[in-house]
Amino acid sequence: MLIGEVARRSGVSTRMLRHYDALGLVRPTGRTVGGYREYSAEDVRRIFHVESLRSLGLSLKQIGRALEDPAFTPSALVSDLIRWTEDRLEREQELLERLRAVDASAPTGWQDVLRIVELMQGLDSTSAARRQQAVLARPGSTPVPAELLAGAVLAEADPHVAGALRWALARSGGDGVAALADGVHAQDADVRRRAVLAIAEMAEAPGADAVLTDALGDPDTTVRRHAALALGRRGVTATVPTLVGMVVEGSHDVDAAEVLGTLSRDPGRADRIMTALVDELAAPTADSATRIRLAQALVELPGTAVREVLRQLARDDDPAVALVASAFVTVLDERSPEDRGDDEDS
Repeated sequence: MLIGEVARRSGVSTRMLRHYDALGLVRPTGRTVGGYREYSAEDVRRIFHVESLRSLGLSLKQIGRALEDPAFTPSALVSDLIRWTEDRLEREQELLERLRAVDASAPTGWQDVLRIVELMQGLDSTSAARRQQAVLARPGSTPVPAELLAGAVLAEADPHVAGALRWALARSGGDGVAALADGVHAQDADVRRRAVLAIAEMAEAPGADAVLTDALGDPDTTVRRHAALALGRRGVTATVPTLVGMVVEGSHDVDAAEVLGTLSRDPGRADRIMTALVDELAAPTADSATRIRLAQALVELPGTAVREVLRQLARDDDPAVALVASAFVTVLDERSPEDRGDDEDS
């Protein structure tokens, strides 16, 4: 077959076939009387072999070795090709996400595009200070897609940069809760923590309560605590066990005690919270520091029953607990009835 017919049958251009010939990759077996290339059936099969290997990403030099060198083994090369392809796909995915972020910002001109690109470049910086500056220095007139900020929130380990990103996300005007949804269910506990902490700062946004309520059952303690503090401030009773546990364990116990005090303003919850704290006071595992934290939490609760519990603690066998409880009784006695939350007829 002449080169034109081979090109038609194989789908390889005559220019590429001549290139293969020049490289010695596929040389036609014969020549016509007029000097034209003439390909045999075996030559055509070799062309298809070359094209098949090209489709896997092999270079023409690698293909030549593969077809000519009997000692050439594919295993190592194929592994390299897999790694190179994965790297390329990762880069292209990053590019795709950048393009989507630019598109989502609805730019009205190239200056808007450049501002978004500058923000993305700043967020990719290895310097935490540079990343924070990129967030805080953003012009307020430039809309930033919630998805872009949410992705940065979920990946950011520096607490200062993370705080700036959460602030920007909460004020982005987009659906930050939806943008963080994937992070709430991530396998990495650190990602879930960042997602829930960010949603906690948007607790009044639509859908936030439902996501935070699910997070109360998260296997990670920190995730549950972030959710409990946010929901407790919004009056969700289901947070009480987690909040009491935070007081017991001394993790953000002051914040937890304040939220328990707020929840206790509802008479329907006050008794439950009081009972939970008193039960922990009586637990055999409660050491001196734990019982002092529980006494501090009790002071946040309204009603006369709290003073009775603290008076009993003022006679506790543990001198440190007794001293703290006695001081709290004095503080409560000096408060007005309204501040104490006493009943009118008490």
